Parts: sequence; structure tokens; C-alpha cells
Amino acid sequence: MNLHGKNRHIPGTFRSASPCAESSRSNSVQGASPIRLQLYLARCGAASRRACETFIADGRVSVNGTIVTAAGTKVNETDEVRLDGVLMRPESRRVYVLLHKPAGCVCSMADEKGRKTAASLLEPHFSERLYNVGRLDMFSSGLIIFTNDGEFAKRLSHPSSGIEKEYIVKTTVPVPAELAERFEKGIRIEGIFYKCRSADIRSSRTVHIVLVEGKNREIRRVFEHFEIPIRSLTRIRIGSICMENLAEGAFRELSEEECRLLSAY
Repeated sequence: MNLHGKNRHIPGTFRSASPCAESSRSNSVQGASPIRLQLYLARCGAASRRACETFIADGRVSVNGTIVTAAGTKVNETDEVRLDGVLMRPESRRVYVLLHKPAGCVCSMADEKGRKTAASLLEPHFSERLYNVGRLDMFSSGLIIFTNDGEFAKRLSHPSSGIEKEYIVKTTVPVPAELAERFEKGIRIEGIFYKCRSADIRSSRTVHIVLVEGKNREIRRVFEHFEIPIRSLTRIRIGSICMENLAEGAFRELSEEECRLLSAY
């Protein structure tokens, strides 16, 4: 199916697809009320609900063969919904995976430059479509959560969640006390305000930093501002979930209790 043919905005609720499409959906919920398209995609494991809104706005989603760009559109579980031409079906099993991302992997579902993705480390082991909750930049390593639960991802990603993320930063030169002090108080760099919850200098070239909100490349930009080169940056904790003995490149599924604790923030 060509998703980039007739790009036409159709508001409202779509009627159900043909009986053949309905019978092909092993995970369909009969008689369910229509739901918003972005929520449907999130339940299919496409991405978080917010990311799915972007997919829709970019014209990557079709419903019953028609490109849709309005996130408020509602669909039934029997409608044929496709993302980039791939048929989306709600997944019956929710998966929550903790990965120790190696440096050199990018946090995206696909990379236009052909770089290795963190998701590719999980693909051989899970039939579900998993996506990362938040990001680590390419040169950083450490803990990152993958899931196909859009609501769970939304809760964890929202700044109001208050979930702490702890990092170990190792540098090539000694770290001045001023860096830690100003980072804790808050510092504005090129118009963006950065503030960590704590910055604990453990040795002359090792700092433990705890962030809550976490802006794009926040730690790296603060260290660059003080002209302190970073040798390695590793996330060792997300909320109450610690790295423990999880080797680089390894992963494990989160327990129900761990998911409950993360959702409780």
C-alpha cells in the first residue's frame, strides 16, 4: 500500500474495515468503543502516545487506505491502521525491558546514517515492537527502558513524574568544585536553564550527577561550558532501578514490582 499517495485529512471516526480485515485481527476487541488514533498506535506498541502524534502529523499513518494527519481522529479495533505501510495490531502482552546500552548505539527505531540502534539488541529476543523510553546520546552508555506500553512510557517520560536518573561522569581533567555548585544551583547556557538535583564529586575526575527532568545533552553541555572534557558518561540508575550486575549490551525484563514502583512516581 502506498502511504504517500492521496494525502487527505479525514476528521471524525472511521467506519470499520471489511469483514476480512476484521477476521484477520487476532487481538481485536469486539464491541470496543472508538479510541483516538495516537492511543491506538501506542497500544499497538508503535511508540509513546506523544511520539505517535508526531507520526500522524508527519503523514506516516493511514486508516483503511487513507493518510490521516489529525491526531484527534478516532478508530475502531477493526479498522486497518498502518504506520509506514506496516499493519498495526494491538499487542496482548505488555513488555518492560531494562537494557544496558553500550556507547556507540543510537536511541531511535531506525537510523538514516546506518548506525547501530539500541533497539536492534532486543529485536532477536522479542516478537513485540519495543521502543525506548527517553534517550541516551550515542556516546553515552547505561540504563534505558524499552516497552510497548504507551501509557507507561508517557508517565515515565513526563517531567512531572519526578523520576531520578543517576549518572557517573568520568573526565580527562580534574573537575572544579564550582561546576558542581553551579549545576546544583542552576546555570543558564545559551538561553537554556540547566539544574541537577545533586552533583557529587567522588574523586578529582569522577562525578555522580542526579537529574530529574533531564534536557537534551544536559550534562555534556554543562561540562562543555566549563571546558571539562568527558571521557565516559554512564546512567546507572532510573528511579529505584539500579544497574547492579547488568553487563554492557545485556538486558532483562522488569518485574511487576519494579514497574509498579516506577509508575508510582
